[in-house]
Amino acid sequence: MIKLNLKKDSLRKVNELLQNLDQKSNDRSFKIINPDGNHAICAGLKDEMDVTIEGHVGYYCAGMNMKADVTVNGNVGTGVAENMMSGSVHVKGNASQSAGATAHGGTLIVDGDTSSRCGISMKGIDIIVKGSVGHMSAFMAQSGNLVICGDAGDALGDSIYEAKIFIKGEPKSLGADCEKKNMNKKDQDLLKSLLKKASIDENQLTHFKMYGSARKLYNFNIDNVSEY
Repeated sequence: MIKLNLKKDSLRKVNELLQNLDQKSNDRSFKIINPDGNHAICAGLKDEMDVTIEGHVGYYCAGMNMKADVTVNGNVGTGVAENMMSGSVHVKGNASQSAGATAHGGTLIVDGDTSSRCGISMKGIDIIVKGSVGHMSAFMAQSGNLVICGDAGDALGDSIYEAKIFIKGEPKSLGADCEKKNMNKKDQDLLKSLLKKASIDENQLTHFKMYGSARKLYNFNIDNVSEY
């Protein structure tokens, strides 16, 4: 494992190293120490590697991630795993707002809680939150899956498209065009696989409810004008 110290090396130098790996090297394991809340740590990674960050980080950690597996042993600021394409990000603490925003793929696991707009405009990512999420989570979520093991704030799934929301607790309120759905066998198998990703006991599956789009806002209808 290669140790990178942000008290000795600049953030730019560390990110450039991780973004431009020696393709002939087999050493793809890194540990970053003394992150001290820096922003955009591990942004733009595009190769398979394992990176562990020891401490709290700022905005946009692991943004635009592709293929890398990033673990944060601490809390993260706004936009963790924003626009992620593949790979995984595991936050061992809490996450601020807009976790997993616009992400097209990969897996984001948050062991604690997330703030508002978790999964906003998500486009294929799997997000598993072991705690609760804030208001407007899954706002305009286009595809992918959001699993919430706790509760959700106001306006869950507002203007949702084809993403699926699985929640163990209760949403404070639902957003426009979001409704409770019946879970079929395919949905249950999907949820089981998502729980397994986050090492959550699959026996909890029966405690979850599923929400998705009522599909009333796909095309303009004067009868639904108050919902727009």
